[in-house]
This record gives sequence, structure tokens and C-alpha cells, in this order.
Amino acid sequence: MIRIENLTKEFGAKRAVDSLSFTVERGEVVGFLGPNGAGKSTTMRMITGFIPPTSGRVLVGDHDVVQDPIAAKRLIGYLPENAASYPDMTVLGFLNFAAALRGLTGDAKKKAVHRAVEMCSLDRVLYQSIDTLSKGYRHRTCLAQSLVHDPAVLVLDEPTDGLDPNQKHEVRKLIRELGRTKAVVFSTHILEEVDAACSRAIIIDRGRIVANGNPEELRALAPNAGAVTLQLGAADAEQAEQRLAGIPGVARVERSGERITVYPSEKRASGELARAVAELAGREGWALAALRTEEGHLDEVFRSITLPDTHGSQAKPSGGAA
Repeated sequence: MIRIENLTKEFGAKRAVDSLSFTVERGEVVGFLGPNGAGKSTTMRMITGFIPPTSGRVLVGDHDVVQDPIAAKRLIGYLPENAASYPDMTVLGFLNFAAALRGLTGDAKKKAVHRAVEMCSLDRVLYQSIDTLSKGYRHRTCLAQSLVHDPAVLVLDEPTDGLDPNQKHEVRKLIRELGRTKAVVFSTHILEEVDAACSRAIIIDRGRIVANGNPEELRALAPNAGAVTLQLGAADAEQAEQRLAGIPGVARVERSGERITVYPSEKRASGELARAVAELAGREGWALAALRTEEGHLDEVFRSITLPDTHGSQAKPSGGAA
């Protein structure tokens, strides 16, 4: 539903987006992550036709956003960053206005507005003017306008911004449900939302894609992913450090008191290194208090591939086009 080819945007001497290429299929929810200034919002504005690219192209459905903008935009629901609204309108009036702009009339418009109100839980504030709403309700009203015409493609820039924890949970649930039948791209700086809502995530830094894969694939890029940590008695720890280093496929061993972490030289089948460590501990008769295989965390992955001087140190996972 979305195809991006060598997308580039320059603002004078600054290249905000640098030759991005990726696709989003119907039935996918793709999280778009990156540090501030990475180019996330600029990319989303080009996808929706809000600003033109310097080079490259965006196809929505089969429509080029620059060459055939009206047809492309008919397929898109867009929640921009700091979404604008009319503060003197009621919520109902604003959604009726948005539906009319989308060409809906009569019963079709009423049903569309009712569906959007229900999906975004706006019944309680339907007749309030927008300027009297809390930040959370104002944001949900703007989300509802992006859904009112039941678009095939959703582009959401920080869709949970300003929401309380319960509201965030509901919006993430809604995004997952919408992702069953639509192509959804949403930007976020909250890494837990990748696990909560995304089938795939793209991490962008300085205008380029630095990782692209499902959450499990991204966690596997963490520096400690697949390592095994064990807790031993003080008498065994020093001897164990040397013996553990001799296990085939071990890159290094780190000890902090009675806690030892064994790092594999390459990714291994889940549990394989832990079994080798446990078998060695049994043969040596060590007093093993705890043993676990470390799972990578998305925040570690994010830091390791977006901090300065780390580019190129991680391989992209195989999931998805990049």
C-alpha cells in the first residue's frame, strides 16, 4: 500500500531525509522510530503529500503522491504532529466538517462520524467546543478525523502524545485492530509501543534507515542478546570464569563478584549456550544459584545504533524491506 523509493528531502544545505526506501503492506503496523531530528516527521509529511520530496518518490496504492495527489490522498488518513483543529467548533461539528471535506454526505456521513466517535471514545465530549477539551481529548478528536473516511492507509505522527496511560492503552489497541485491514505507519519515541502495537519497526537516524525488522529481530541486535548470566558461590566464581571461557563459541566472559556473564561469539539457537553452561556447572559441581539467557531490550538496540560513531556496527535484521 505504501512504496517509498530513494526518498530524499533537503532544506538548503541540510539533508533531512537521505535516500529512504521501504514498503508497508496492508495488514502491517510499522513503527517509525528515531531520535529527535532524525527525519521522521519530514518523511511522514512527504508520504502524505504535505511537502514534496527533493528526489525519489512515494506511491500510495498505485498512485504517485506528487504526480497523482488527489487519488493518493483519498486513500490516506493523516494525524500530523501537533494536529490542527478549529477551537470554536464542537467535536461533532469538527468531525462533520472533516467528513464533508472527504466527500461524504447524508447517511454515509452520519455513519462515518458515528464510527469515528465510537472508535476514539468521544461520546462524552461530543458537544463540547474543542478549546474546552483536555489535551488528551483534543488529540483523540484529531485522531478521529484521520479515521472518518475509513482510509486504507493510516499515517500517524505520535498518536499517543498527551494521553494518560489508560488512553494510551486504548489507542494502541485501536491501532492493532486497524492494522489487521489497513497499512499503518506511526512514529513514536516510546519504545514500549513497538511491542504493544507494531508488527515491524523501522529505526531512522540522521535521515537514513539503520534498522528494519520485527520486534524480536530488533531485540536480537542488542549487545547482550543471547548472553548467559549465572550466579555462583564465591568459592566457585574465580575458577568458573576461566572454565566458561573455554566453551566453544564463547567470545568473552565478564565477572562482577559472584555474577558472571558469558557472551557468545555469534548468535546461537535459543537455550544452546545456557545448556552448555549448565552442563559445565554440573560437571564441575559449582553451587549454581541462578542462570538465565539475556533477552535484548529495544532501548539498548536504539542507543547502540543511533548514538554517534556506532553506525555500521550492527547488521540490519532480515525482516522487511530496507
